[in-house]
Amino acid sequence: MKIAVLGTGMVGQAIAARLHGLGHEVAVGTRDPQSTLAPTEPDGMGNPPYAAWAADHRQVPLVSFADAAAGAELVINATSGHGALPALELAGADNLAGKVLIDISNPLDFSQGFPPTLFVKDTDSLGEQVQRAFPQARVVKTLNTLTADLMVNPKNLGEESSVFVSGDDGAAKAVVTELLQSFGHTDVIDIGDITTARGTEMLLPVWLRLMGALGTASFNVKIVR
Repeated sequence: MKIAVLGTGMVGQAIAARLHGLGHEVAVGTRDPQSTLAPTEPDGMGNPPYAAWAADHRQVPLVSFADAAAGAELVINATSGHGALPALELAGADNLAGKVLIDISNPLDFSQGFPPTLFVKDTDSLGEQVQRAFPQARVVKTLNTLTADLMVNPKNLGEESSVFVSGDDGAAKAVVTELLQSFGHTDVIDIGDITTARGTEMLLPVWLRLMGALGTASFNVKIVR
C-alpha cells in the first residue's frame, strides 16, 4: 500500500520505519523538506534529528505534506496536536478526499509547563475537528494512547494489551484494524464513531501521570472483559 506519514518526530519516524519494514511504499511529509533534513540537535520534545533517521532509511523519501498525501492511498497524521490541522491543510483537502486518514495526534497544551493540559476536551476532540475540517476524508482515531515504540511493536511489552479505533466509516476502521494487526496488536477495540475520540484523547492526562509514577513510557492498558 502507498502510505503517507505526515510528521517527522518520534511517532512519524517509528510509524514510517515499521510500515516500510512491512513492505509498504512509504513517503514522509513535512512543511519544508530541506529544513527538516538540516543537521540539528534533538528538539525540546526529545525528538531525534530527522537527518540521522533519514540516513538510516534512505528508501523512505521526504517530501512536502501535499506531495506525500497526493501520492498516497492512506494518510497518517503523526504531527503534534497543535500542528495537526495546519499540516493537513498544507496536505490539501483534495489530496485527502476519499482516503483513510489515521489521526494519532493528541491535543496537548504545554504552554503552562509539564504536565500539559488538553486544549480540546469533554464536548469535542481533535479527531472530530479533523473530520469536520476534512469532511471527505475517512478519519480514524487510533494509537494515541501509547508511546511510539509500542504503537508499532506492541509485543515488546511481553503481554497483550488493548488499542482503540474511533471513526464514522466502518470500512475505514476495518482497513485500520488490519494495519494495526500487522503491527502486532491483538486486541483492537472499535469504540464507536468519531465522537468517541474524546475518550481516548482524555486518557492522556492519566497516561502522562502513569509515565511519571512508573518512570517509563513502556506500558499500555488492557481491557479485561
